Amino acid sequence: MSKLAAQDKFLDLSDYGRTFGRIFALQLKNTRFTPIHVTLLFGISGLFAIYCILYNHYVWAAFFIILKSIIDAADGELARLKKTPSYSGRYLDSIFDIFLNFGFLMAICYVSSTSFWFTIVAFLAIQLQGTLYNYYYVILRTKSIGGDSTSKIFEYKTPKALPGESQQVVTILFGIYTIVYGAFDKIIHFLDSDAYKVKTFPNWFMTLLSTYGLGFQLLIIAIMLPLGWIEFIVPFFVVYSVFILVLIGIRKTFIS
Repeated sequence: MSKLAAQDKFLDLSDYGRTFGRIFALQLKNTRFTPIHVTLLFGISGLFAIYCILYNHYVWAAFFIILKSIIDAADGELARLKKTPSYSGRYLDSIFDIFLNFGFLMAICYVSSTSFWFTIVAFLAIQLQGTLYNYYYVILRTKSIGGDSTSKIFEYKTPKALPGESQQVVTILFGIYTIVYGAFDKIIHFLDSDAYKVKTFPNWFMTLLSTYGLGFQLLIIAIMLPLGWIEFIVPFFVVYSVFILVLIGIRKTFIS
């Protein structure tokens, strides 16, 4: 099952790993591997990338960052193939993402001349960028007939566990999720509190917005590392955040 109905599909520049992720998921469809196993695997790939950054193996770091994005796409694909959607997998995926993002930037800070506090600003900037993308994307998915609805626009209440998963695990993971993402969600909701009223978002807008998706963010890092531009990664993402207000302005002005 696709995340979106056919009429709502758009060119997602952050989702370049989807094709390879689907191929990988197909190989696992009739095995004992679960989507959670795949999520753990992309976490391992991310840790390898961090290790490579710390030891200045930037080409390998880029490889593992891209591999992480591909595997990240595979867990959701496998869940759809096996028809085993879960809140546990959805929250674990997001929790891994934010901790790996922090790890990538801290590793870059350690091996470059970038200051710790400037790196923290970049981390916050990256999370706000990703939250804006996810906010609009989840709204689109929720309103898309036949689309995936595991994610919610406003996640303030612990969801009821789906068949095959533990309510206790869902509750714990949801608690962690709200701690690490809650502030970012509230900021974006405050900046565009009426976005959920929009019937749909045009494809061109979603494609433009997808440059804030996690996959595209990681692709930028993966390109800059082997090119020797490590000193510019943190400043780039800080400046890149200016477009948060631009995108919200476009939405409020032209899309209602």
